[in-house]
Amino acid sequence: MFDLLLNGLQIVLTPSTFMLIFAGTVLGVIFGAMPGVSASMAVALALPFAYVMNPVIAIAFLVAVYCASITGGGITAILFKIPGTPSSAPTTFDGYPMAQRGEAGKALGFSLVASAFGGLVAAFAMALISPQLAAVALKFGPSELFAVSFLGLSVLSCLDSGNLIKTLISGLLGLLIACIGMDPMLGVPRFTWGSSILMSGVEMIPVMIGLFAVTEVLKQTSKRKTVEGEAETRLKTTIPGFIEFWKVKIVMLRSSVLGTIVGILPGAGATIASFLSYTVEKKMSKHSEEFGTGIPDGIVASEAANNAATGGSMVPLLSLGIPGGNAAAIMMSALVLKGVQVGPLLVKTQPEYLASVFGSMLITNIIMVIVALIVAKIFAKILAIPYSILGPVIVLLAMIGAFALKNSTGDVMLMVVAGILGYFFVKLKFSPAALVLGLVLGEMCESNFRRAYTLTNGSITAIFAKPITAVLMTACVIMLVYPIVKPFIVKKADK
Repeated sequence: MFDLLLNGLQIVLTPSTFMLIFAGTVLGVIFGAMPGVSASMAVALALPFAYVMNPVIAIAFLVAVYCASITGGGITAILFKIPGTPSSAPTTFDGYPMAQRGEAGKALGFSLVASAFGGLVAAFAMALISPQLAAVALKFGPSELFAVSFLGLSVLSCLDSGNLIKTLISGLLGLLIACIGMDPMLGVPRFTWGSSILMSGVEMIPVMIGLFAVTEVLKQTSKRKTVEGEAETRLKTTIPGFIEFWKVKIVMLRSSVLGTIVGILPGAGATIASFLSYTVEKKMSKHSEEFGTGIPDGIVASEAANNAATGGSMVPLLSLGIPGGNAAAIMMSALVLKGVQVGPLLVKTQPEYLASVFGSMLITNIIMVIVALIVAKIFAKILAIPYSILGPVIVLLAMIGAFALKNSTGDVMLMVVAGILGYFFVKLKFSPAALVLGLVLGEMCESNFRRAYTLTNGSITAIFAKPITAVLMTACVIMLVYPIVKPFIVKKADK
């Protein structure tokens, strides 16, 4: 472990490499803070720069972009309720209300420190137990991955326990929307009604931007609310002190560990990690009713988990040659183009790759706190603009983010429709977060279940009889049923 740390620091602390990692961190934070630019898109945009680099330096540079982009997504999530990356969506639940109270500085402070802590925990986990964790991940077949994705869906019952029926309906609507497009197994169109735009399915990012950003602008406009004079207060708000961070230390540690574990699972990723962590903390908290009102625990849970997932996704890539997510797949393609033989022997024959990734994650998670604070202050200056101007600017940024996904006006129209429907959705007390969660996990849940069903020759019993699947599905049932039976338990205890 000490040798790995020493080798990693020797690689990344050379002046030229350090400057590249610093540049990658700045690029990642800026890309992550831009609406609609996911972490994988940020890595793809940075990929051309890596072509001229040494392979060991290239992977360190791309890791810096990857880690920093996840952190950058929390900036706009807190300031404007626009998740910069999909994994930052749960950050809006408590980050934006805190910013509305004039505590944007505190919200950003919790977000950045939790992000750095989660990233560092994942880096050390990757360095210490990379081969062992990768071996466990190999045991996850389609049935286990279905159980993981269904576990993510089971958090629907906790997103708004006071409005359970409408929350579940929202989640089911998200699952229905996820079915639009090509069938993942048969390759035939479903629910497209002859539209070529819907053939590729409903993209998550335009819908998410519409539901969060456009809907919020419509809400603020309908209230005729201005935020003039609030920006200066927000900019002067101090970063949380040591005592405030100490109060959320357990949340930070627990979310980091959970995010690392989820990140290791192929295809799970930072989005599932952040939603799952947020729900777990809401379940375990003694003041769960405060979640969603602007509580630091919610910000810490989301940001620590999604950043920890970045380190987790590198474990199967470096140990087995299996990318843990889209961003890791892009990094793998860069290494393959460089002639690197990615696979189980990479860590043993060329340990400098693991060392460079480890060193890059350590340095990046420290640098990005400073970089993100500077970028956040630049973004926060926008808050000084009267809302009559700021609202259209936010919508313009949202449109750019939606269009940039595939350079398609269809995605812009989808975002607009999602924003308008989202406004009425919120007015009727339904849950946009539950809809997004259903949309995010729908395809993964369906495709893995159908693969498992095919592999077991149509035996439902065989799917759920596997030990890991059985344990995870039991946890799912408990999470779904508990909010329903809880009132009866409390009522009986009071008597």
